[in-house]
Amino acid sequence: MGDKHFTKDHEWISVDGDIGTVGISDYAQHALGDVVFVEVPEPGRAVAKGGEAAVVESVKAASEVYSPVSGTVVKGNPAIVDQPGLVNEAAETGAWFFTIKLSDPSEMGGLMDRAAYDAYLKTLE
Repeated sequence: MGDKHFTKDHEWISVDGDIGTVGISDYAQHALGDVVFVEVPEPGRAVAKGGEAAVVESVKAASEVYSPVSGTVVKGNPAIVDQPGLVNEAAETGAWFFTIKLSDPSEMGGLMDRAAYDAYLKTLE
C-alpha cells in the first residue's frame, strides 16, 4: 500500500496503482466515540470526489464518509459492517471502509500527506 493521504473531512486514502483504499482517520473515530453502525458502498457504484460514499454512526452522532477521489467502488469492507467497533480499534489499518478504482489520479494532488494532516489537526485544537 502507498502512503496515506488525508482530507479535511478526516478521510484517508492509500493508493496502489489505480486502486485506492479509503477509511476514516484516528482523529475522526476518536471524535465520533464508540462506533455502533457502518454502511459501506456497493461494488460498481460511481462516487465523486467529496461525494457521500459511506455512513458511520456512533453513540454520539451519524456521519457521512466522503470519497477523497472520484472513481468506482471496487468493494466495501464487510468486517466493519459485522463489527463496527473495529473502526475504533483500527481506523487507519484494518478498518478501511471501501476500495475504489480512481478515475482521475490527479485528484490525489489536492490531498494532505501525514505531516500536512497532522499540522491541520493542530489548527483544530
